[in-house]
Amino acid sequence: MRDQKVKVITSKNVEDNIDNGTEGSYVENVNIGMFGFGYVGRAVFSLIQNQKGYLSKKIRRNLCVKTIVVKDVKKKRPIVDGLENVKISDNPSDIINDESIDIVIELIGGIEPAYQLVMEALSKGKYVVTANKDLIANRGRELFKAAEENNVDILFEGSVGGGIPIIGPLKSSLASNKISKIVGIINGTTNYILTRMEKEGLAFEDALRKAQELGYAEKANPSSDIEGDDAACKLAILASISFNSRIEYKDVYREGITRITIDDIENAREMGYRIKLIAIGSEEDGKISVRVHPALIPEDHILSSIDGANNAVYVYGDYVGEVMSYGRGAGDRPTASSVVGDIIKIARNFDRKRKGMIYGCTCFETKELKSIDETVSRFYVLMDVTDRPGVLAKIAKVFGDNNVSIKSMVQKQTRHEGVARIVFITHDVVNKNMYSSIEQISRLDVVDRVLNIIRVEDLGK
Repeated sequence: MRDQKVKVITSKNVEDNIDNGTEGSYVENVNIGMFGFGYVGRAVFSLIQNQKGYLSKKIRRNLCVKTIVVKDVKKKRPIVDGLENVKISDNPSDIINDESIDIVIELIGGIEPAYQLVMEALSKGKYVVTANKDLIANRGRELFKAAEENNVDILFEGSVGGGIPIIGPLKSSLASNKISKIVGIINGTTNYILTRMEKEGLAFEDALRKAQELGYAEKANPSSDIEGDDAACKLAILASISFNSRIEYKDVYREGITRITIDDIENAREMGYRIKLIAIGSEEDGKISVRVHPALIPEDHILSSIDGANNAVYVYGDYVGEVMSYGRGAGDRPTASSVVGDIIKIARNFDRKRKGMIYGCTCFETKELKSIDETVSRFYVLMDVTDRPGVLAKIAKVFGDNNVSIKSMVQKQTRHEGVARIVFITHDVVNKNMYSSIEQISRLDVVDRVLNIIRVEDLGK
């Protein structure tokens, strides 16, 4: 077999020098424009630069970052090798209207102006790669429609799970499966906080402060993480792909971890559980349930072992069975790995004259959403009650009137005289019945306060 010569050529003369023959073939440039050059943007650029020769051999294309658009061109930035050869601009049209740019990377985050920029790029027939979970979870319907109309695609592996490959596998290697459930620990900040609370006995506020010091949580406003909003966006994306029906952020029920205490963690551990913020999407009888909340999960389930800032996604498919993806769920380098991976998917078979979709939108059905009130769960309930005869009978009557069955009950010690602390674990109960009973119990004269109520999830154990 005759050896083929490979020559890397610059973007300036690429159009005139592509040789389509089998001998003396060139590595064609794929030109890239980037919106945003922050923490992740710099990692993406560095990865492309550092692996340029390796990637060109792997995909027979030369990835060339031509233009980077930033908010302030005068802002002092870290020195990055190769940046001197790139145009730095504050004008989005330098990317949007440049016909030589093939792929647009959006890394500015948020919905606006990202949405408008991505829509304009798609309308110009440019492929888009983004790590913007908010954008996909809230405006995915419009973006995929625009991509299809212009015969290009928008890829977003980096939007969920950092460097963990999950979007691509769901759309390709697992695409033949009917997926019944997807469960994940998909927010590293909350997982780190809960791990520190458990391992070091820290109060929530102290564990949050430690997460902020390490850069896992925003110092100014960590609410997106600790209130479950970040995980809800990611679950909306995963559920849309898994169940082939458009799910948006607003459709996801969410609870955060701000009410979790050391007492809850210790009680859970004594009963053989660990507390995690989990995202659960499931389909049953044509109805989809999507929810993010803290849960007691069995300590012998594999998701229970996911500690620190790591993420994991567990998929239940009818043919493949149970599959788990695990790794670093955030950070500049893991996210850059996913972003550049998406660029490679586009560039590998790139044809500037005959563009086409890589995956396309997979939401070809419209399925009914199941409200959280209809969902069936077991519950952990912690309450302080008056320590005197007849108290449990009153509480049991309220539970019974609401069709709530108690599986177990444990009395704990308290420092307050005349007060007993009770832990209940229920059998499966419809959520609306559970919350109705808790509302009524809270008003009983024998109940000091209901301290917490947390779902118990066996996760198919």
